[in-house]
Amino acid sequence: MAAEFKRRYLRVVRKVYRFLRSPSLKRRAWLQRTIAPMFEREFWHPCRDSVATGVAIGLFVSQLPMPGQMILAGIWSVFFRANIPIALAACWVTNPLTQLPMMLFQESFGDFLRESLHIPIHPILEKIQVPLGFIPGMEGESLNGGSFILGFLSLGFLLFILAFPIVYLLSALMPRLLPKTRYQRARAKVIARQKKEEAQAAKE
Repeated sequence: MAAEFKRRYLRVVRKVYRFLRSPSLKRRAWLQRTIAPMFEREFWHPCRDSVATGVAIGLFVSQLPMPGQMILAGIWSVFFRANIPIALAACWVTNPLTQLPMMLFQESFGDFLRESLHIPIHPILEKIQVPLGFIPGMEGESLNGGSFILGFLSLGFLLFILAFPIVYLLSALMPRLLPKTRYQRARAKVIARQKKEEAQAAKE
């Protein structure tokens, strides 16, 4: 299981590196100045705190109805010292296949919060309607702006908060796979190498 997780993680890392070094991004000098710090090793080594923060950032950004979610998640990862590939991977909770069902769920979640908690919505937001006519089969349908905004913000914050106990629990159950800090992982490698050398010396 650990080997499979490592293989998948390295695959994500390679894809992220290719994305960040793509010619379309290199042509934007201002963006490259922002992206350059992302290649520090600290942002790529998985450990409990950085992975938890990365998952939290990615899940929150995934709920925002905007383009460039991965770029925003990468920038926030640098600011909050989070694991970049994990943050970018978590953004794919919403993708071309799940975007529409997620938007409908966000509006329903907003309606639920308004009815159960009696959260007031500004009249201007109430009048906003997000048309869905560009989607086949949804002609004439729209999302209520107030419920939709409340829904995606509330769901984003909820997923952000839940990411930490879930990742911390995984770290407690699998400390070798997800250590508390990257220094703990490095120390474990040093100890394993020393034991291996001692065993070889004993055989000789």
